[in-house]
Amino acid sequence: MLQILLQVRVRATVVYRRVFSSAAIGLAGCTASFVFHGLVADPWALSQGGGPLILFAVASAVLFSLLNIALIAIAAHTANPDSAWREVLWDRESVLLDVVELCLGVTVSISCGLNLGLLILALPPVVLLQRSLLHAQLQAAARTDAKTGLLNAAAWQREADTEIVRARRTGDTLALLIIDIDHFKRVNDAHGHLVGDQVLVGVASMLRSQLRDYDVVGRFGGEEFVVLLPGADIDEARQVAERLRVRIGHMAIPVDDTLVRVTISAGVALMSVHGDDLIDLLTAADLALYRAKELGRDRVCIPAVPPPPRSLPNDPSTP
Repeated sequence: MLQILLQVRVRATVVYRRVFSSAAIGLAGCTASFVFHGLVADPWALSQGGGPLILFAVASAVLFSLLNIALIAIAAHTANPDSAWREVLWDRESVLLDVVELCLGVTVSISCGLNLGLLILALPPVVLLQRSLLHAQLQAAARTDAKTGLLNAAAWQREADTEIVRARRTGDTLALLIIDIDHFKRVNDAHGHLVGDQVLVGVASMLRSQLRDYDVVGRFGGEEFVVLLPGADIDEARQVAERLRVRIGHMAIPVDDTLVRVTISAGVALMSVHGDDLIDLLTAADLALYRAKELGRDRVCIPAVPPPPRSLPNDPSTP
């Protein structure tokens, strides 16, 4: 019923995902229930507040959460084998949320076992948790590109500005990449926009899997992506761009009886060499990307740095 309510009232998605989520919750719940009833002969004894019984209840709740997460992660990784396991498991925020949910669930269960009247006191924290989750989802939606799950242009620029200010203060190196999918319009024209969206998702997933956790990656619009590499010099940035170019070039998107392959072109810019602020770096990287397109695409280019002006020889007539 919860999944039906989510599908109808909260956010509609493909039906098989709701079905699988319900199946995963059911399997995890049945397993945790069997374990709990195997450890506790009389579940009503939990209302007496015995320490070992509460520990068994907490352990069963943890088992339910771990099994549910494992089933969802396996399904997500099977659907997209190129994604890293760290993407389909959980991050710090997810772990904190799971802990809060477990604690709240166990507290509500024990309260109901002691006295159903205590349920009135347990409802406000549940409502508050739901409101906080909704607020977090709205914040994430405001920062995230809907198609790829990467940062949108505005959120990426804010985080990039923050990294640039930090690099100026510490004196660290910093590089910027602009990545563009070659002939992306041909993909849309030949296979349709839904396939084009799959290509965007595949490229975004490859970018996430090949970059560090603290690299700032976003979708800049259309088929263009931007990456900020804190601490990278020009050689490291070019190596990263080349690795991304090769990996995406070997990526294949299955469509009916064929496979869609794409290539990328990339422009690289280095802070303090090609610019000192975000606008300068974007301009330099964009010029390098344009040069890569002119040279035939499927390549990485770095903007040419003008040589320093030569100093004029001293006039021998001057003292």
